[in-house]
Amino acid sequence: MAVPARTCGSSWLGPVRTARPWPGRGPRPFPDPRGPASWPARPLLLLLPPLLLLPLLTAPGASAYSFPQQHTMQHWARRLEQEIDGVMRIFGGVQQLREIYKDNRNLFEVQENEPQKLVEKVAGDIESLLDRKVQALKRLADAAENFQKAHRWQDNIKEEDILYYDAKADAELDDPEGEDVERGSKASTLRLDFMEDPNFKNKVNYSYTAVQIPTDIYKGSTVILNELNWTEALENVFIENRRQDPTLLWQVFGSATGVTRYYPATPWRAPKKIDLYDVRRRPWYIQGASSPKDMVIIVDVSGSVSGLTLKLMKTSVCEMLDTLSDDDYVNVASFNEKAQPVSCFTHLVQANVRNKKVFKEAVQGMVAKGTTGYKAGFEYAFDQLQNSNITRANCNKMIMMFTDGGEDRVQDVFEKYNWPNRTVRVFTFSVGQHNYDVTPLQWMACTNKGYYFEIPSIGAIRINTQEYLDVLGRPMVLAGKEAKQVQWTNVYEDALGLGLVVTGTLPVFNLTQDGPGEKKNQLILGVMGIDVALNDIKRLTPNYTLGANGYVFAIDLNGYVLLHPNLKPQTTNFREPVTLDFLDAELEDENKEEIRRSMIDGNKGHKQIRALVKSLDERYIDEVIRNYTWVPIRSTNYSLGLVLPPYSTFYLQANLSDQILQVKLPISKLKDFEFLLPSSFESEGHVFIAPREYCKDLNASDNNTEFLKNFIELMEKVTPDSKQCNNFLLHNLILDTGITQQLVERVWRDQDLNTYSLLAVFAATDGGITRVFPNKAAEDWTENPEPFNASFYRRSLDNHGYVFKPPHQDSLLRPLELENDTVGVLVSTAVELSLGRRTLRPAVVGVKLDLEAWAEKFKVLASNRTHQDQPQKCGPSSHCEMDCEVNNEDLLCVLIDDGGFLVLSNQNHQWDQVGRFFSEVDANLMLALYNNSFYTRKESYDYQAACAPQPPGNLGAAPRGVFVPTIADFLNLAWWTSAAAWSLFQQLLYGLIYHSWFQADPAEAEGSPETRESSCVVKQTQYYFGSVNASYNAIIDCGNCSRLFHAQRLTNTNLLFVVAEKPLCSQCEAGRLLQKETHSDGPEQCELVQRPRYRRGPHICFDYNATEDTSDCGRGASFPPSLGVLVSLQLLLLLGLPPRPQPQVHSFAASRRL
Repeated sequence: MAVPARTCGSSWLGPVRTARPWPGRGPRPFPDPRGPASWPARPLLLLLPPLLLLPLLTAPGASAYSFPQQHTMQHWARRLEQEIDGVMRIFGGVQQLREIYKDNRNLFEVQENEPQKLVEKVAGDIESLLDRKVQALKRLADAAENFQKAHRWQDNIKEEDILYYDAKADAELDDPEGEDVERGSKASTLRLDFMEDPNFKNKVNYSYTAVQIPTDIYKGSTVILNELNWTEALENVFIENRRQDPTLLWQVFGSATGVTRYYPATPWRAPKKIDLYDVRRRPWYIQGASSPKDMVIIVDVSGSVSGLTLKLMKTSVCEMLDTLSDDDYVNVASFNEKAQPVSCFTHLVQANVRNKKVFKEAVQGMVAKGTTGYKAGFEYAFDQLQNSNITRANCNKMIMMFTDGGEDRVQDVFEKYNWPNRTVRVFTFSVGQHNYDVTPLQWMACTNKGYYFEIPSIGAIRINTQEYLDVLGRPMVLAGKEAKQVQWTNVYEDALGLGLVVTGTLPVFNLTQDGPGEKKNQLILGVMGIDVALNDIKRLTPNYTLGANGYVFAIDLNGYVLLHPNLKPQTTNFREPVTLDFLDAELEDENKEEIRRSMIDGNKGHKQIRALVKSLDERYIDEVIRNYTWVPIRSTNYSLGLVLPPYSTFYLQANLSDQILQVKLPISKLKDFEFLLPSSFESEGHVFIAPREYCKDLNASDNNTEFLKNFIELMEKVTPDSKQCNNFLLHNLILDTGITQQLVERVWRDQDLNTYSLLAVFAATDGGITRVFPNKAAEDWTENPEPFNASFYRRSLDNHGYVFKPPHQDSLLRPLELENDTVGVLVSTAVELSLGRRTLRPAVVGVKLDLEAWAEKFKVLASNRTHQDQPQKCGPSSHCEMDCEVNNEDLLCVLIDDGGFLVLSNQNHQWDQVGRFFSEVDANLMLALYNNSFYTRKESYDYQAACAPQPPGNLGAAPRGVFVPTIADFLNLAWWTSAAAWSLFQQLLYGLIYHSWFQADPAEAEGSPETRESSCVVKQTQYYFGSVNASYNAIIDCGNCSRLFHAQRLTNTNLLFVVAEKPLCSQCEAGRLLQKETHSDGPEQCELVQRPRYRRGPHICFDYNATEDTSDCGRGASFPPSLGVLVSLQLLLLLGLPPRPQPQVHSFAASRRL
């Protein structure tokens, strides 16, 4: 019996069918994540039991060929399994390698990883490292307070009286356009010599400190000169600290005036455009200068707020958001007659990078209309702060109001919500040029322990949106020693090129008194900081003893990772911390949520879990078993965790002591070292060595041949017991060199690889050796020479059986070129070694299949041949089943791996598509496999990706944000004064920075990496085998063009064997599963904040002190702008004359007399 051949539009099952319409409006949803079980009934069942299906596949009187029966395809699958297993047994040498290890048992010892002891030791080492920095911090903070207390304020101080190294001076003097963008003379600037220091990745001078002053601060002002005067004494303390602890990196004092003094001196890394760095906006300064904050920002959007004033408000809000850290909570609302949130956030949310981005985008959509209603705005703000049903900082509470002015004092609101305790501070900001009475705004701030600020123009935004931190610092200063507690920051990018760091911070207080018997000063002088590079912390963790898939990680109270192998930001922006949550660094599940919570709470714990992990190349998902062990790092906000697979409980440690005692010559004379020499490669196979730090003097290189050469040259000089080398790494490398050479001798050398169509055989070890045989195969070897960083190695350890890895193909690149048999498919498996009751996996072995030859072999194995040279053919009167060889024009046969990538095909035209996601080869069939649960999909987000910059939305010639005045503005005198100041500011900045200040994002340096690529979110989709292990047939129901297919997992491999009819019609091309990365905005933030992840704030809070003096609450600008001066400046501007810069005056100037 046979099934009639189909034509397009006909059906296997008799009469022509019409597709059943989807019972709903619009097209059928694709694909339903719940799987086929959730779909409505169809004309044909997708899955049929084999016994019921077979009668449907045959019909009497049919022509020659029929679709293969299930038992036939199972027979083909067994032949494939046997062929793969046979080749791996002969050439892989798993059993032989086990015997080699046992024969050399005297050359190594088996050591045990004891998780609890390991993690406690590492936590203690990290604690000791950080404690040394803490002691240095305390010495600096105490010295700074004493120096400032002893300093005499000088009203008549001049620039030439102060000699210091201006870190930005060299960059300014070397300006190719000859423009001096800084104000002030260079006469007082030292010129220093620098020497390269690898610890700082920079040129430094250890004899001096360097000073950085923000661009928008006049360095010749009396306040700044006095600051430079007294902080000069810190230089000797910095130097003494380094003498006591030579491992210290940057030591920094960030002053509340904006001055940064750091040691050792190094030139500032100034961008090609305007330098916007201000220490007071750095994450470490913000964290050290005040306790956590609950902040509600309310913005007046009444009709009087229009044009430039509204733009100033939008920019001010964005700048205000930048003063908040992840320990803070915030919401932003606009108000006129009514108040409403500007975004989808209806309550306070964590001030993390993604939430602040939502606010900044939403603020740009504010429109001015209606009348001013302060009452509505303040009632909304107080209600937000009184909401106790949400996660929040529960420390400083404040309301920031931006308005152009008004008459209402809303005293009744304050009496109802805030008096008499005044637990909420109110800060008011008068924005724009106007003639309104500001007394009500001053009164609101002064009666609610806040401060009143004026923002008449864009130049006042940055300084006045960060000065509120001084007010919040008052309770800290008054608390004295109780508040002098070191805090450790999130991970962030060092502005001077050190890379990823954490910083210990300690506030510095003003200990002076205004006069005899007067209250002591309550101003914070600044924050002292000491950096610790993440690489220095990583060096304290075991790496190679934990195996390829074991690792150490650490998190902070927010759940952000401090250490993690997946903490690899592609781009970094030094203005924002690197905040990767533990649940985003790994694939989230309930067990990991529980572990994260326990670590944040400072508990110890151990838990074995079954989890999903991504492969190193992020193409595959493996289900694995992992043991998690964690302990808190005392005296810090961090918690440390250790992750070990069960097979990494034990590891090998080479014991070459007998050889070492016999050989007092260089290591190159040791036994087995000769097999590392290139002269042995032709007979013993090519050796790649992992680029590890075997010795301190070993020169690193990205070229493995060059690295091997450097290694051999060094070994000619180094004795086996040299103190400059890591004996564990070095001896294990030599041990594995000999072990793998014996594998060549016992197995590979006498085998003919061509007989089984193999391009290469290989072995890789924990010790860092990758041996590829024959030598010529190394020319096409593209795997990472570090086994721990090779995807095939790590996956083989996590999976039983044989792991196939086709060559990686991007759908956007051209297909593979099958020339000279150079394209191969890797097949690897782990070597499991049992020594007594101890089991470990010290190596991975495998073969590289010749793709084209094995594709032909695949067709033969999945055919009806009874003899290799005699394919079975059906005669005119005979009936037989189709097979993958004879009927390859009608039958599609493929091997697909567990990630859904094509490995082998019986279709010659698909050979160059091997390695591509199968949906790109046959979308219809891949969708059917997914819908029938052969594959499961996992979607996640990569928050560390780098994306090409988006083209600017404004294609006009003018910079974005330039204000176009209306007729009413021309008639308004206030507009003319504002326009003059604005025009002057444009003259100073537009030549340096093209982006408008009215954009939410700060300007980036032209030509810097940030402008070429920016951080973005990428959505990743991986597929892995579902729960189906059985072999069964199914029909792809596609209206008039149904397709029959059979799918079966191959035992002991990561392969799926699929046989299907080739599609005769295109009606089934309904949709395509996607596997490649896609740009994304990430998960919907508005939904995420409704279920925030668990976190804890700092253990201490200083938001109240009964002795606080709130009389200094802002009285407006000390020197109101002169219309005559502004007109003069505008005339100078129009005449093209460079105006003489004026010192910037702000309301805190008098308070800064130190």
